[in-house]
Amino acid sequence: MIPCSVHIPQLGTSSWPWAFVVEAWAFIDCITRPSQAFVASGKRTKQLWLIITGVAAVVGLGGALLGMGPVSILPVAAFVAAAVYLTDVRPKVRSFPKNRSGTSQGPYGPW
Repeated sequence: MIPCSVHIPQLGTSSWPWAFVVEAWAFIDCITRPSQAFVASGKRTKQLWLIITGVAAVVGLGGALLGMGPVSILPVAAFVAAAVYLTDVRPKVRSFPKNRSGTSQGPYGPW
């Protein structure tokens, strides 16, 4: 018999820090988008997405620090919520310019 070694990657505790990075990216991106972009693109409100991605980032941080395994449903749900934002909402609201403080906008437009 020939010895055969097959390595099957598993979702372990080392992948949760990467999941947190994705969740934090979704939250930070949501903060920088203008509120009008969400309404105009028909993707609920910015406040709702801030709550969803913010809770996902907090749960992801807990999963990364505590090393919760794939048995726990909370880190998985948090990752899915961030993935939905990044793949469905972000492409729609990306066409609008980001919120920028310090721009040369006057009360009647740019100056």
